Amino acid sequence: MTINPELLQNLAEKISSATLNETLISAVRSEYPGIHFTYCMEDDIPNHDPIVEHPGFNLYLVDGRDHCLCLTRNFDHATGIVIAEVIPD
Repeated sequence: MTINPELLQNLAEKISSATLNETLISAVRSEYPGIHFTYCMEDDIPNHDPIVEHPGFNLYLVDGRDHCLCLTRNFDHATGIVIAEVIPD
């Protein structure tokens, strides 16, 4: 499955209409096989701009091509997605 802007938009809509928790993340993993998903808190990802910002969560792209994971903004290099929960101050 290819990660593209449309997939991220669909994912953001799915997440925004549900409660963000491990059950939702498991459902997302099942719905999008072949894409690695990581769930964490937004403050675990300092100094990076999300590819999608949404109230309650941000989405980041992960590049895992060279056996070492890093964040990317390049859809062509994306192998996974980070769903980072935003807790209001």
